[in-house]
Amino acid sequence: MPQASSKATDVSIGVCYYPEHWPEAVWAEDARRMREAGISRVRIGEFAWSRLEPSPGEYDFGWLVRALDVLHGEGLEVILGTPTATPPKWLVDAMPGMLPVGRDGRPRGFASRRHYCFSHAGYRRECARIVRALAERVGAHPGIVAWQTDNEYGCHNTVLSWSDEAKLGFRHWLRDRYGAIAALNEAWGNVFWSMEYRDFDEIDLPAGAVTETNPAHRADFHRYSSDQVAAFNRVQTDVIRGLSPGRDILHNFMTFFLDFDHYETMKDLDIATWDSYPLGSLDVFPAPAEHKAAFARTGDPDLQAFHHDLYRGAGRGRFWVMEQQPGPVNWADYNLDALPGLVRLWGLEGFAHGAETMSYFRWRQAPFAQEQFHAGLNLPDGSPDRAYHEVKQLSADLAALGPLGAPAPAKAALVFSYEASWFLRIQPQGRNFSYIEQAFAMYRALRRLGLDVDIVGPEAALAGYALVLVPSMPHVPERLAAELERCGGTVLAGPRTGSRTASHRIPDNLAPGPLAGLLGLRVTRVESYRAYSAVPVRYENATFRFDRWREFVEPAVGTEVLAETEDGHPALTRRGRAHYLAGAPDEALLQRIVARLAGEAGLETLDLPAGLRTRTRGSRRFVFNYGPQPADISPHFTGTSFALGGARLEAGAVAVLRTEG
Repeated sequence: MPQASSKATDVSIGVCYYPEHWPEAVWAEDARRMREAGISRVRIGEFAWSRLEPSPGEYDFGWLVRALDVLHGEGLEVILGTPTATPPKWLVDAMPGMLPVGRDGRPRGFASRRHYCFSHAGYRRECARIVRALAERVGAHPGIVAWQTDNEYGCHNTVLSWSDEAKLGFRHWLRDRYGAIAALNEAWGNVFWSMEYRDFDEIDLPAGAVTETNPAHRADFHRYSSDQVAAFNRVQTDVIRGLSPGRDILHNFMTFFLDFDHYETMKDLDIATWDSYPLGSLDVFPAPAEHKAAFARTGDPDLQAFHHDLYRGAGRGRFWVMEQQPGPVNWADYNLDALPGLVRLWGLEGFAHGAETMSYFRWRQAPFAQEQFHAGLNLPDGSPDRAYHEVKQLSADLAALGPLGAPAPAKAALVFSYEASWFLRIQPQGRNFSYIEQAFAMYRALRRLGLDVDIVGPEAALAGYALVLVPSMPHVPERLAAELERCGGTVLAGPRTGSRTASHRIPDNLAPGPLAGLLGLRVTRVESYRAYSAVPVRYENATFRFDRWREFVEPAVGTEVLAETEDGHPALTRRGRAHYLAGAPDEALLQRIVARLAGEAGLETLDLPAGLRTRTRGSRRFVFNYGPQPADISPHFTGTSFALGGARLEAGAVAVLRTEG
């Protein structure tokens, strides 16, 4: 089992290093310069299988032990990665069935990375074998303080695999879930289109059909595939805990990645970490062009913070950033350089949200292979790049600030569900309906009010939160319904919440299903539309829009209508402390509603400009200016003194204020 989440470590700066890429003669100098830059933790080994086992059963751990000795000798703590994201060619040739299979039925082959199917039992055994051999050889090394399992589970769309192994595994999973084929037929509604099965062995994966496959079939395939990620991860954690006790085990998750349930995988891990690439992520995120232009060289002011709070919640209070962008990346459509100071800002922001470690990718830019364009702290010849100097400044900042304490308890929560994203992907009913965009918009609305936010899963306790926002959640689990009933805080639920059962059916009592009593209404019809069909909404004597979706609701007796569409239908309702949005609001409407509810919930709020954000940790309040213009923060923050910076913040600058308590 994971170690207790109350375990604390000092904040630290880390870096990703690949000793197998560089002559052994430079390792000691690299380690010395890392320490001089204020770096204290180093991740190594996560892509090194071909060097650890050049041929089947022929191990070469000597170079790894020497690298560990060099790093430890310089006082650096090592996070050792398991190499299972990059199985070697000899293993693929010996076990070709391990390859993931695309939706088109074609195997996805060797010559890059992540070329394995999570369902493949033979590959799991090979993973257990290499991890066991590695842990037996170096698991007791005093330089190793933590392990990272694999690397970026699911990257390159590898969670869903349409392999024969996945098909067999899915059939077994369904048999365990439903017990009898009649129960599955009933749950899925297979009487429709004569889709009934006589046996679990008749069920194929939901691909290759003439038209849309059954949404319940696809929902269960998402659940199954997610469970395979957790089971695959557990194979490794079980080995490591037995052979390298006392070390934390973690995994590095990604930006806006929804293909598996991270909360489930985290049940076997101690720390959630994630890989933060602000500029590349903004380039591929569906934001308006003018927004991308304004923040092109700083990153979206809420994108990093969203993931800090998401993974802090998934990690039960413990999270790191394992890979922080140091300069231009190589994988977006366009790869800008950051403004000077942003590498430092991103680091301080991570610590403000509670990160224990901020680790930069990578120590030195690679002069070969796929990531040649990806910047590092140093250039390929070893000379310092700009990020190296900013990391040194970050180290000096941390020394000046002293102990940071724990993140301030948040009074606002956003309930985040991976299952909800699957349901809405399976049947969006409108091409522009996006779960992650809605969740992110709600988060942004809270942040623009200067509020600290917890992002919590559907199983979280909600007592103590003054304000709880629930983005569209088609299936509301029983436990969450009960928590929302008894939490005592103001609740805002987004459209489509409670609109489906666990088996993707419309509830007998219609939407919002199990929340009908709490919200005091029922949904009778819905529509989706393009931007030119947006529906005007009147709220607080102003006109806004439902910009892509709306619902026709029937309020129960005692349910108030707070906003209406132009054609006279309820747009926002309230029953006691519970509110329902009967459509997808534009940014201005959502901001107005969330500000109103925060005030009614007794929360002290700010009205921050577009690029200014804040977060409190311990007795320090951090203020970040993502730009695009310089900002005077004195109108927003008064009666405080500065521990770092001052009242005028240039774009990309940070101030840290002393607070009471």
